[in-house]
Amino acid sequence: MQGYRVHSFGDPGIYRREDLPDPSTGPGEVLVRIRAASLNYRDLMVARGHYNRNLALPLIPLSDASGEVVEVGTGVDRFQPGDRVAAAFMPAWIEGELTEAGARSALGGAAAGVLAEVRVFPQDALVRVPEHLSFEEAATLPCAAVTAWNALWSDRGSGRGTLS
Repeated sequence: MQGYRVHSFGDPGIYRREDLPDPSTGPGEVLVRIRAASLNYRDLMVARGHYNRNLALPLIPLSDASGEVVEVGTGVDRFQPGDRVAAAFMPAWIEGELTEAGARSALGGAAAGVLAEVRVFPQDALVRVPEHLSFEEAATLPCAAVTAWNALWSDRGSGRGTLS
């Protein structure tokens, strides 16, 4: 499979296309052919080394993508080949308070990103893409959704960030 990796921090021109190992699914996992990925400001900060200079290199960049299910591992009951999906920004943070493990699972940072032909995800880290959205449109939503959630809920004690 082809993908891009960052080997040193700098401008986004440092993304290098290269051959990467073909991933395979394990129990509860889904193999997704990436059909579209979007570039967020965070992705630029990661590539430039402004986000966290302690990230292990090389890394596969970008956090937001959508695609089509190619294969499902044993025990997967929410998806089947052909389904259109988008990945969660932090696959290990599905609900509740953000934990350190959840934060470390942010794609395109400490965890491998999505700028590759295919990627394996836990089934719980995927959502269906509605038919009325293109793959490109769906690929712009995961990080934007986390930003919106953060604006609504992260500062409840101050009177900001609430729905009331």
